[in-house]
Amino acid sequence: MPLLSAVLITRNAGRTIEAALRSLKFAPEIVVLDAGSGDQTVELSRKHGARVFTNPRPPGGFGPARNLAMSQARGKWIFFLDGDEVVPPALRREMLRAIKDPAAPAAFDIPRRNYYFGRWVRFGGRYPDRQRRLFRAGLARYTGNIHERLVVNGGMGRLKSPLDHHPYRDLEEYTRKLGFYGHEQANLLRKKGVRPGIWTGLRLLALLPLSRFIRRYLFKGGFLDGSAGFLACLHDALTYIFTWASLTYQSPRPR
Repeated sequence: MPLLSAVLITRNAGRTIEAALRSLKFAPEIVVLDAGSGDQTVELSRKHGARVFTNPRPPGGFGPARNLAMSQARGKWIFFLDGDEVVPPALRREMLRAIKDPAAPAAFDIPRRNYYFGRWVRFGGRYPDRQRRLFRAGLARYTGNIHERLVVNGGMGRLKSPLDHHPYRDLEEYTRKLGFYGHEQANLLRKKGVRPGIWTGLRLLALLPLSRFIRRYLFKGGFLDGSAGFLACLHDALTYIFTWASLTYQSPRPR
């Protein structure tokens, strides 16, 4: 049984997956669950030594998909990485020290640096953006669909070295993910019984986007990050608008 298994869920991550996998060379086992990529993600993952299995439609959203992926891992510790993230050397060293400690808690959260168009966005509530990603096998499970949450059976620790996240490298990724998250959020609202209407439109087109943008850009200092900070805060606001558009004009995405 390996000490550590690194686990990823991927879909069309060919542009970023190699950097992610190179940063995981310290992990004795790398497991990739691919959700039906149409690019070179699977081939590149195998090239870098990952054990890959595919499921084009993981059941129930991101939380159940993560649980399915971790069930394939054999390590005593599980570390989740997204296909557009990278583990810097300082975090790698800190993780290895942590999991070798017999008195380590059940799980650790990790600060994350988010990069928009190549620039680290520090303000607007985006740092330290702590993520629960490192935990003992069998002591944690994910819940939730879009913004999944790790529920841990045991104590929590905190690592200091950050994880690097590159979700928006260019305008194409920025707009594509607006559509993706808008559609996923609309599907979630449908399941809760929300339907298009005057009140729904008022909330999604005005109240929520305006309040979120003002809070993050002004009150949380997003303006201090310049144009990258503006686009980051704008993305939060536009997600609500794309959610309304999907809820109103598009059919639910099949599962």
